[in-house]
Amino acid sequence: MAIPLQITVDAHDPGRLAAFWAFALGYVQQAPRPGYIDDDDEEQYTAIVDPSGVGPRVLFQRVPEDKVGKNRLHLDVNSGHGATDRRAAVRRHANQLVSAGATILREMDEPTGWWIVLQDPEGNEFCLQ
Repeated sequence: MAIPLQITVDAHDPGRLAAFWAFALGYVQQAPRPGYIDDDDEEQYTAIVDPSGVGPRVLFQRVPEDKVGKNRLHLDVNSGHGATDRRAAVRRHANQLVSAGATILREMDEPTGWWIVLQDPEGNEFCLQ
């Protein structure tokens, strides 16, 4: 049996970043658990989940420090999976994510594959393929 996995992301604004990633992945926001909101009504944690229950839960936690340097871990979002024209599907999703606050960094076309590298609204790199 596989061990369940949760992905945890540091964020300045957990609610905003969770909303972006819910849109990017087709996830939904999970109802806050006790302790997710502090005494100042500031959201400390926001979680998103796969509505089908298959993908991992993603938790966004408030941190005071800025992101520094390149990610040591990044997500590969397979937005072209199953599409007849995979590149067109990936480019379409990239444009939607830019409208939601992402930034396109570069397009990669190498012998190992093709993908687009983006940053989420807080600067975390990820790939669309």
